[in-house]
This record gives sequence, structure tokens and C-alpha cells, in this order.
Amino acid sequence: MAETPRQLPPTLWLGVGLLFCFLALAYLCLLAELKQTRALPVLGQIAGFTLTNQDGKITTLSDLTNRVWVADIIFTRCASSCPIMSQQMKSLQDALLPASGAKLVSLTCDPSYDTPPILKRYGEHYKADFQRWMFLTGTPNELSDLATGSLKLGVTPVTPADRNTPTDFFVHSTIFVVVDSQARLRGIFQTEGQDVDWEKIKPQILAAVKHLEGGG
Repeated sequence: MAETPRQLPPTLWLGVGLLFCFLALAYLCLLAELKQTRALPVLGQIAGFTLTNQDGKITTLSDLTNRVWVADIIFTRCASSCPIMSQQMKSLQDALLPASGAKLVSLTCDPSYDTPPILKRYGEHYKADFQRWMFLTGTPNELSDLATGSLKLGVTPVTPADRNTPTDFFVHSTIFVVVDSQARLRGIFQTEGQDVDWEKIKPQILAAVKHLEGGG
């Protein structure tokens, strides 16, 4: 008499199903990361610069050589987009692994007001790790050459007659840019605006940094 094939327990089938779901999800996540990191063309070369950091120390492009870095432009008197951007930069700081050598760079577009001590206090307000996150000031021309000329961070002064609030001194980009270890602009990420979700943009920036630190 032939034996009746034994059926697998329902719990085992459930486990197998969950395993396949997990593997499929992991595969889709890998494809998404590969899609993001492959789309990092060279967008330009960063020109040399000489600026001053929050400690009053001269900072040049050589200080960022062989480092991947993320940059933005803000000013400390800003009451609209800048606080949001600085919170976002802080979240990148918190998410970067200790082993990562990546740097975060915030340029001011208001150098007549944003002296090194003011930038230092601003950074302290956002709990900046100054070993990781630097705040740079300099002459208007030096800052413009780096921000607008190399990093594609646009800035437009607002005349007193056009200001909606007393602190509307500038209209500036709300993008974060990623620079590779060879001082080449490799990524531009919008952080604010309609249909922009920071919780989706943040992992894209982190994935770009990880990819470039791996030699991408």
C-alpha cells in the first residue's frame, strides 16, 4: 500500500513565504540603491578657495581633499528655510557612521554679519560636531566663487523694498550638493518644495556619500 505524502506544517509554509518576501524586498532595495548611485555624473570641478571657519581658522580646498562632502548655503539671520536646512544637515550628521570620513559644509551668504563667532554659536545651537560639520565665511567674492561658481548654490540679495519680513535679506538655494574626494561636484539634491519629501531625499544623499567613499 502506497504511503500518503506527508504535508508540510502550515507554519513552515508561512516561514518560507516570509523568507521569499524578505528576499524580494532586499532585492528591490538593492536595485533602488544601485539606480541612485549609478546616476552620479561628474557635474563640474570645484575651484580652489580660501575661506574662514567657525573657529577663525583658514580653510582651503586642500582641507577637504580626499574627502566626500555635502554642502549647503545658509545665513544665521534667516528665519525661513535655513533653520529647516540646518536641522536636515544635523540629521545627516547623526546618520553618518563614525567610520565615515565625510564632511558637512555650510556656507554663509551673509558674511558682513556672519562672523566666525556668530557661526560658532549657530552651529552650537544645532549641536554641530565641528570635527564633521564646518561653517565657512569669507569675502563676498570668495563665497560667491565657491557657492555659485563651483557648487551651483544660487544666491540673490533682496532689496529692502521687496522684503516680506525684516530678515528676508537673501533668496538662496535650498539644495544640498555632494562633492567627491577628487573635488568634483557629483550630486544635487533638492531639500524643500512641493512634492519634496526629506525622508526620501536623506537616504539618497547618504547612499551617494557611501558610494563615493567606496570609490564610485
